[in-house]
Amino acid sequence: MHRRTLCAAALVALFTSTAAPRLGAQLAAPGDSGVVMGHLHLAVKDLEAQRTFWAALGGTPVQNGPLALIQFPGTFVMLRQAQPTGGTVGSTINHVGFLAKDLAPWIAKWQAAGLKMEPQARPTQVYLIGPDDVRVEILEDKTIDVPLKMHHLHFYVASPLETQAWYARTFGAAPGKRGQFDAADLPGVNLTFAKADTPTVATKGRALDHIGFEVKNLDAFCRKLEASGITLDRPYTKIPNSTTAIAFLTDPWGTYIELTENLAPMK
Repeated sequence: MHRRTLCAAALVALFTSTAAPRLGAQLAAPGDSGVVMGHLHLAVKDLEAQRTFWAALGGTPVQNGPLALIQFPGTFVMLRQAQPTGGTVGSTINHVGFLAKDLAPWIAKWQAAGLKMEPQARPTQVYLIGPDDVRVEILEDKTIDVPLKMHHLHFYVASPLETQAWYARTFGAAPGKRGQFDAADLPGVNLTFAKADTPTVATKGRALDHIGFEVKNLDAFCRKLEASGITLDRPYTKIPNSTTAIAFLTDPWGTYIELTENLAPMK
């Protein structure tokens, strides 16, 4: 096992791992917009504590050139060592959500591992509180074909319908409902929009620093965004020694978003 330092230009940090196999992407296939769920990027105090937490959820460490990832069906988790200004609650993204095929055995496993949980309101739902106060909802869904997979990002914003319309217009997300909430679907993820009772803060600098969407033909997509009047925080950039390209923007409510192309390890 060794520790490698990744350059700031790659926007990744120290990550210790054994040589990991280059597995299939496990991201959703792109639809007409070319945008799918990509990754969750955490800024964390204790890398090992976070690795232990995500391993308990079934995450698998993988490498894509200089990028260290934790792979789940439908998404990747990336870790960067930092001093976050707060957890997910209070930011524009209150929590992230996964589906479990059979929740009870997972709960028993997490309890044995000492994971922190909120009191359980119903047997098919549980909230885990990970290191750095990262809130993770797990919902049972007997129909899925894997033990656990990515499901949703739950936004708390002042205007859910306005936010829904922006994500539909900007990324091609299909507007709709998830239960009582306004929502929009992209391949691999449901974007759920709840009305915040109190003002929320931007994600940048919090434990969930930003979310990531994988984009087909990212260069052209970024040019389209700029032509529509959206200012990129970081323009289209290729990561050195990698096939991966990235760009950054912030939504009007403060959610920091990374756009990637070829984030996943090749088969």
